[in-house]
Amino acid sequence: MTIKSDIEIAQSTEMRPIEQVAAELGLDRDAIELYGNYKAKIDYNKLAGSKKEGKLILVTAINPTSAGEGKTTTTVGLGDALHYLGKKTMIALREPSLGPVFGVKGGAAGGGFAQVVPMEEINLHFTGDFHAVGAANNLLAALLDNHIFQGNALNIDSRRITWRRCVDMNDRQLRNITDGLGGRVNGVPREDGFDITVASEIMAILCLSKDLVDLKDKLAKIIVGYTRDEQPVTAGQLKAQGAMAALLKEALKPNLVQTLEHTPALIHGGPFANIAHGCNSVMATRLALGLADYVVTEAGFGADLGAEKFLDIKCRKSGLKPSAVVIVATLRALKMHGGLPKTELGQKDLSALEKGLPNLLKHIENVTQVFGLPAVVAINRFATDHEEELALVEGRCRELGVNVALSEVWEKGGPGGAALATEVLKLIAAREGEGSPDLRYAYPDHMGLKEKVETIATRIYGADGVDFAPAALKELDKLTALGFGNLPVCMAKTQYSLSDDGAKLGRPAGFRITVRNVRVSAGAGFVVVLTGDIMTMPGLPKVPAAESIDVDIHGRISGLF
Repeated sequence: MTIKSDIEIAQSTEMRPIEQVAAELGLDRDAIELYGNYKAKIDYNKLAGSKKEGKLILVTAINPTSAGEGKTTTTVGLGDALHYLGKKTMIALREPSLGPVFGVKGGAAGGGFAQVVPMEEINLHFTGDFHAVGAANNLLAALLDNHIFQGNALNIDSRRITWRRCVDMNDRQLRNITDGLGGRVNGVPREDGFDITVASEIMAILCLSKDLVDLKDKLAKIIVGYTRDEQPVTAGQLKAQGAMAALLKEALKPNLVQTLEHTPALIHGGPFANIAHGCNSVMATRLALGLADYVVTEAGFGADLGAEKFLDIKCRKSGLKPSAVVIVATLRALKMHGGLPKTELGQKDLSALEKGLPNLLKHIENVTQVFGLPAVVAINRFATDHEEELALVEGRCRELGVNVALSEVWEKGGPGGAALATEVLKLIAAREGEGSPDLRYAYPDHMGLKEKVETIATRIYGADGVDFAPAALKELDKLTALGFGNLPVCMAKTQYSLSDDGAKLGRPAGFRITVRNVRVSAGAGFVVVLTGDIMTMPGLPKVPAAESIDVDIHGRISGLF
C-alpha cells in the first residue's frame, strides 16, 4: 500500500467553492471577498452583530519533540469530528510562517486526512497578510530613520533605538547588521537588525485588535526607541499609525477556507509561541464564536508557552474563556521525553514512557489546577503504539481526574476523532451542569513585572527561581517607572523544555530560568521577557526543507510535506 504525502492527499481532494462554505455559515456574498475559488476574506464591517456565543475549545500539547505530536492535525480533526457528529463547528488557526515552511518545522495546515485546504496556498503567501505586516513594520523603521536623518526634532538617541526591521524568512545573517553606511546621503550609520515577521509587535497587534480603530490606537502606542534624556518615542509621535493601518486594513479581515471534509476554518494571524503570544487573532475567534456552536482553536507549542499566553494574554485582553482544553500527546514523544532514542520509539518501553509521562502530567496540572479549566488528553495514535503503553497513560491521567481519548484523525479524518469529540462534548456538558467556574489567570494584573516572571517560572515551568541579568533588572525597573508595570508578560523561551534549556526533556527539577533581556510591546500591551538563548530571528538547518520543494510546468507544487 502506497502512503500518500500530505500534499498528495490535499491535492487529490475536491474542494467546495468558498461561496458555498460561506453560505452554510449564513454569510451572503456581500460579506466575503474572494481570493480565487477557495479562499476568501470576511468583511467584518458588513456583518451584523451576532448574539450567538459558541463554545470555545482550546487545543494545546506537551513540549514538542522531533518525534512529532500532531497538535494542528488534532485541532483540524477534532473540528471535523464535531462536524461529523452533526455539530455546527468552525476551526480557528494561525497562518503559517514561511520561515518554518522552508526550514525544518514544516507548515501549519494539519496532516494526513485532517488538513485545511488549499494547503499549498495557505503555507505559501496565502492572502498576503504577512507581507502586509512586514511592510507596515518596515515602513515604521523607514520613517524612524528618516526622522533622524532629516534633523531629529524628537531628539532620538540612535543608540537607544529598539525598533527592528523584519522579514518572514529564517535568515540568521540579518540578526545583527550595521546600516546607513556609504556617506551622509545614505542615512545615519547605526547598529540594527531583523526579526522574523511573526515575532514583530505588529503581528501581535493585528491579532489582539478588535477593529480598525483599535488597531490604529495600538499602532500609535508602539515604542520605537528613546530620546537622549531617556523618554520613550512612539509611532504616534512619528505620525506613522495612519499609513501603517492603511497597509494593514485588508490583513485585518479574517481568512475563510475549509478542511478536507468541508468544515469551515478561519486562518488569521500568526505570532510565534516561543517568542510571541502564539495565538490566532481575537477577531477571527470572536467571529467564529458568533457563527458556530463550537469553535476549535489551538495555541502554539506546549501548554507552557502557547496555552499560558492564550490564557494570560489573549483571554485576559479579550474576555474569551475556553469551555474545555485538549492536551495532545503521542506515546512516541513521551518515550522520547523519557530518554529513548528516536530510532527506538516504535518498540514497547514502559520504563521510558513512565519517565516521560511527568511532562504530560505537568501540563495537565497547569491547565486544571493553575487555570482551573476542564481538560481531556488526546493520544494521537500511531500504528506502532502498544496497548500496555496506552493503558499506562490512561491510568496516570485518570489519577489527576482527566480522561484520555484516542485520536486517529491523521488516518481516518473526522470519524477517527469521534471518540475525542464525544469526550469533549461530555466535558463541556458536565461543567455547564455544575456551573462552570471563572478562568483563573496565573497572576493578577497588579503584581509587579519581576514577580510575574517569577510566578510563571515557578508555577508553570516548575523552576526553583529566576536569575535576572543586570540589564534585564534595570529595564524592568524602567518599564515599571514608565507605567507598564500592570501589563502581562510574554515569555520568550525554548519550546522543547519546561526549562530554558532545550536539552532538558521530561519534567526537569532543580533548575532556574535565566532572563537576559526585556522589552516592552506597548502597542500590543505586554512585556516580552527573553530567556536562555532564545532568538527572535531563527536560522535555517543544515538541510532546509526548501531543498525538497519544487513546482512543475503546470504550476503543481511538490515536496511541501
